[in-house]
Amino acid sequence: MTRTALSSLAPAPGLPRLRSLPRQRLQAWYLPVLLAAVWWLASRNHWMSEQILPPPALVWDSAVELGRGEVWAHLAISLQRLLLGLVAGVGAGAVLGAWLGFSQRAERLVLPTFNALAQIPTLAWVPLFMVLFGIGEVLKLVVLVKAVIVPVTLHTLVGVRDAQPRLREAAAVLRLPTHLLVRRLILPAALPAFLAGVRLALAAGWTSLLAVELLASSEGLGYLMVWARQLFMLDIVFVCIAVIGVLGLLMDRGLGWLDRRLLHWPHPATAQLRVRPLRGWQRLHALGLPLALLVLWQLASQYGWVDANILVAPLEVVHSTWAGVLDGTLSGALAVSVGRALGGLLLGGSLGFAFGLLLGLSRRAERLLGPSLAGLRQIAIFAWVPLLTAWFGLGELAKWVFVGLAAFFPLFIATQRAVASLPAQLDEAARVLRLSGAQRLRRLVLPGAAPGIFAGLRVGLIYAWLGTIGAEYFMPSGGGIGSLMIGAQQLLRMDLIMAGMLLVGLTGALLGAVGQHIELRATRWRRA
Repeated sequence: MTRTALSSLAPAPGLPRLRSLPRQRLQAWYLPVLLAAVWWLASRNHWMSEQILPPPALVWDSAVELGRGEVWAHLAISLQRLLLGLVAGVGAGAVLGAWLGFSQRAERLVLPTFNALAQIPTLAWVPLFMVLFGIGEVLKLVVLVKAVIVPVTLHTLVGVRDAQPRLREAAAVLRLPTHLLVRRLILPAALPAFLAGVRLALAAGWTSLLAVELLASSEGLGYLMVWARQLFMLDIVFVCIAVIGVLGLLMDRGLGWLDRRLLHWPHPATAQLRVRPLRGWQRLHALGLPLALLVLWQLASQYGWVDANILVAPLEVVHSTWAGVLDGTLSGALAVSVGRALGGLLLGGSLGFAFGLLLGLSRRAERLLGPSLAGLRQIAIFAWVPLLTAWFGLGELAKWVFVGLAAFFPLFIATQRAVASLPAQLDEAARVLRLSGAQRLRRLVLPGAAPGIFAGLRVGLIYAWLGTIGAEYFMPSGGGIGSLMIGAQQLLRMDLIMAGMLLVGLTGALLGAVGQHIELRATRWRRA
């Protein structure tokens, strides 16, 4: 039964509906209370070792003890790093995006190179940054800026560029000077897209910061979790996960509040980057910047401007990539990683689709499970690494679970929203045709929700690939391209690091294209 059908059974407006609200809100606590009770029983009856599953009382005691100062000190360090990275990344992204949005020439010359570098995920840059900047504070700042600058730049570009055709005409009619044009027309039109980029940047920056703190840090929440995991003090890990979840919720709600306060005029819900096609000489111009950078890179390495152990020549990177593909070093590692990504996607995506379908069809299920799943979604994905490695070890099972967790929420959210937003006419058609529940699902619900589901599948495929790289960083046994890059970083094999980055970027772009092709093929009947 769809939500639209269930909504017809809801109580009429007035006192009965108001009386049902406290009971509906209470239902959101059923699942957390049940899980807490099972957790208490498991610890009381010693179903699992206290080192694997600490009792709730111990976690509470640890939370009280850490709350007296230690957790706040580490949290303050992490938030300070996040703030610095956001200020630098958002500022640079806003300036770069505004420049690209105002100037078509700059967009043609710079945007293709920027998009090519953006295809390499932030995680893939970490081994290179560790060699270049060490493991100190500069590393954290550079990783944060890389994670933040991409969404801010692209969204600012869209907001400024797409607003200009209409605003130029209005400015010409009103004869506005440049400063008034920017302040009264361009900025209000670009602000919604810019804030959407900041929201994505905050999530990406917070996740990337936790990842780099887990890998290389002596302070911060990530370091505290690694330290506690090494000593099997999982009570501290639980406390840190709770802190990360609450902080993620507060940041999300805070940005939502800021969005509502600042954007009090009608504006599009989302921004879409449309790359302008390049023709003729424009394509040659677009190749100018990457070719110039490659020549400068080659000259810097050839003439010793930079230590060759730190910055190897691009020709050497190409040679190492080709040799690694031919002898199976890189191609074999890449095949292992792609297999993990697809396996994790199958595991997490199937569960995400099932839960999304359940919550999209049943309002009761949404009340019971929705708040808990929404709370879990606020926990940055890498916060689960210490707990998963303690429970499942460092083998394939732990990697699959982590990748499945990364792929779960994109499919879950997309499926739930697609099913819940189906028009009421479908339910009426099902009643007229006297379709059974299975027939309604197969012939009406799934075809109607197919565009949203396949869009979630495409995003889930990308998240599964990113999760695979992260899993191989933190669980390096068993091979994979991420494990190879971490090993190359420890041996200062810059050629292998850059070859791995190249393959990670190309594979991510290919998987994204495959996901988009599947989405278009599966939903082509809706555009006929």
